[in-house]
Order: sequence, then structure tokens, then C-alpha cells
Amino acid sequence: MRTMLAIIAIALLAACSPAAVPEVTYFRLPPPTPLPHADKPLSSLPIEVAVFRGEGVYAEQALIYATTPQAGALRAYHYQLWSDPPSRGLQARLTMMLRDSGISPLVTDRLPASNQALRVRGSIVRYDRIKHDQGYEVAVAFEMRVEQDSGEPVIEQTYAAQALAADATMEGSVRAFGTAVDEAFAKFYTDLAALTKEPHAG
Repeated sequence: MRTMLAIIAIALLAACSPAAVPEVTYFRLPPPTPLPHADKPLSSLPIEVAVFRGEGVYAEQALIYATTPQAGALRAYHYQLWSDPPSRGLQARLTMMLRDSGISPLVTDRLPASNQALRVRGSIVRYDRIKHDQGYEVAVAFEMRVEQDSGEPVIEQTYAAQALAADATMEGSVRAFGTAVDEAFAKFYTDLAALTKEPHAG
């Protein structure tokens, strides 16, 4: 009888103990896919890449997912976070990609306002993980604006891309984010490279 009471007491204590809190996991994008490399700089002007703007849920560090394929409603994961806010992570990634491409002698994230430069401003329009019947997909879209010293835009366009995740894991979706981001940035690079070949860009 005492043994039975002890077993019941242990079971009750176990039932009353709080559930284990999941560990927070931080994710970073995989290394970027290189952009086409210019044999010589396409612009004599330096290029400044500003911190991306992220409104609403896109200003947060949490990964965002859509509750339907139409992405009519968005939610944030509580324990799945980016290692850096997307606004800064995307700035750093695009800066590195443009620098490695050789498009300009100087590509940086900060220049004095008095310096002549091409200034790249990006806004996050979409940065979502989407569940489909066949698995997961990610969708990204960025409003990209390039200004010269007058402040007038010489490029103002949205660049978007989607990529299927290789599996249902969060790691698979993060790799898909890298693929989609690089595809969108490659489209932007094509327009930026065409712009810098024009006489007014250097």
C-alpha cells in the first residue's frame, strides 16, 4: 500500500511540474552566392548601403511565417530567431556581395553625407516562411531605391524571389531564405550594374 501511495505521489508531482521551456535558436543565412564579377569597377562613385527598413513584424528579430499559402495572416516564432535583425543582416549581406563583385572601388555601410555616392536604400516588403501541402517555401521581396546626391531616385523598384525548402526543418527553410535573398539581390545587381555603366554614374 505504501509503495502504491508513493507511486501516486510521484506521478502527481510530475504532472504538476512546469513544462520544459524550448531553447531559443538563432539562425543566420548561409554564405551568399557571388554576384558576377566586374573585371574593372563599373562606377567611380562609392556605393553606400543603408540599413534596410522593416515595418511591423519585419522590424523584429523573430522568423515570420504565414498561416496560409496566400500569406493573408502572419505570425512570429517565439523561439526561432535571426542572429541579427533582418534589417541589419540584409544590409551586411548586400554590402559584402557588392564589394566582392568589384562594381565600385568602395562599397560601405557608412559615408559622410557630403560625399558624392550612389546611396542604396532597401525596405523589407516580404520575408516569410510559408507552409504548403508539399512542404515549406519562403518568399522575400525588397523595395530598392538608389539615389544620387540630388536625392532623386535613379532606381526605385521591388525585387522579389521565392524558394522551396529542401525539407521541413527550420534549417532547410533558412537555406531557402539564402537562395531567395541572393536571387532578389542578383536581379537588383543587374539593374545597378546597367546604371553604373551610364556616364552620369561614373
